[in-house]
Amino acid sequence: MVESQLFKELNFEVFSKLNLERKPVGVKFSYLKPEGFKKLDKEMRLCEFVGESQKRDEPFYIGKENENCYGKKVLGMEKFPSFAKSGLIGPELKIFQDPRANARLYFKVPSLKHGTVNYVIFSPIDKLSFNPDLLIVTANVSQAELILRAMSYSTGELWISKHSFVLGCAWIFVYPYISGKVNYVVSGMTFGSKVVKEPPEGYIIISIPHDWIPIITKNLQEMVWYLPSYESREKHFKVFEEILKKFGQA
Repeated sequence: MVESQLFKELNFEVFSKLNLERKPVGVKFSYLKPEGFKKLDKEMRLCEFVGESQKRDEPFYIGKENENCYGKKVLGMEKFPSFAKSGLIGPELKIFQDPRANARLYFKVPSLKHGTVNYVIFSPIDKLSFNPDLLIVTANVSQAELILRAMSYSTGELWISKHSFVLGCAWIFVYPYISGKVNYVVSGMTFGSKVVKEPPEGYIIISIPHDWIPIITKNLQEMVWYLPSYESREKHFKVFEEILKKFGQA
């Protein structure tokens, strides 16, 4: 597997300083069968494979036979059945009022081109041996603030969360990959995470596409994590007053 020089130069140890409860996970999509990785010997939903990787000490890969929900359809391993796209499922699950509301979803949820991805590799960050297409981080609010601030620190990029109540996995795995945009969702705010309860509700799940990984990693190393204004309201007003004086605005 050919890896970029930029990836080799990255120092992922900065993520350990965040004291994350769960390790970040690298994800790689592949048309070809991965070499040098073990295939997972169980079935689960696509949204659960990140948690499975966080529990294991080595990378693994999956094929469509490992995925037992609609994740394999989101990944383009199988086509969405017509009855699902017609909107018949959602009303039966009491999620949507009627089929037309459910059907609209399929015009908006991103999915990979059919047949372009046959396998997906997952690896905890400390075992990464490949240049990931995505780095998925499970964080609390304070940790997520640091990661997203690292995204905008040198770029001014806006923090935008996009997701839908069902097919939530599409916004973690597919949307960042095809759009090149960092995305985040809150666990417990999608149907799948409410069902499987993995991870438990309240975590911020950040999906970082490959082109943002170097930027965020390097900015985490460079920027100030605990800002002076965070100390107290009084401290913030004092700092801001000094800024105004510096630029002759006081």
